[in-house]
Amino acid sequence: MEKLQIMFIVAIRSNHGVLMPPGSRKRYNRWKAYQQRLSHRPPETRYLREIIFGKRHRRRYYQISKTNTPDPTGEESWYIRTNFSIDLSPNVAELYSLRNWIEYGFKQVKNELGWADFRLTDYESIERWWEIVFSAYLLVSIQAASFQFLPQSSPTSTSLVPDSSDSNISQHSQHPDWESGTTWKSSLNNLRLIIQPYIFYCLIRPWLQVFNIPGMKRCFLKLIHFMNDFRASPVSFPIAS
Repeated sequence: MEKLQIMFIVAIRSNHGVLMPPGSRKRYNRWKAYQQRLSHRPPETRYLREIIFGKRHRRRYYQISKTNTPDPTGEESWYIRTNFSIDLSPNVAELYSLRNWIEYGFKQVKNELGWADFRLTDYESIERWWEIVFSAYLLVSIQAASFQFLPQSSPTSTSLVPDSSDSNISQHSQHPDWESGTTWKSSLNNLRLIIQPYIFYCLIRPWLQVFNIPGMKRCFLKLIHFMNDFRASPVSFPIAS
């Protein structure tokens, strides 16, 4: 991640090794108390201290504990490492705690998209299934509310997607099962409705080859055309002048 210049905060084991020059020593800074916010409980007081191996470098190490005393068992404390270029001592623990919510969110997403539903044995097939899941995740994520109003980088920027006034989303939303929410799950359910005509047409097309029903194929293709015109939200992309 460092080669890609990606900032990170990760957990490490208590026996994690760090190379130090001869004569260097490891030292612990003083414990600092902070309030850890919890979702369904009152905040808890926890403690954080930095561990310095020789000289302080960009890669920093911290110990988080529920007590301000050494924990020989390791049951009440954990260790993290970060390469953020600024001193994050006041809030590094709070930033790291976001990992729980990220993991929880991804778990729900993976369950919805069937990440663990594959019944494949060879790695190449599993990789193809992962590509399908990732593609579906991207398709849903770009409909999220955070992508609806991207800042314009310059006065010459324009939009590659039609204005909401030009979009026919209001007509699509008249479907009785359409969800008006802005959550990821709502976007997923609405996209499922959008692709229904194409899926149903693929299912009944073999029967249309057996029983020729005039106009049914034409009507299905027209409905699919309406679905292809769907635009979830106006997303602006900067275009160079």
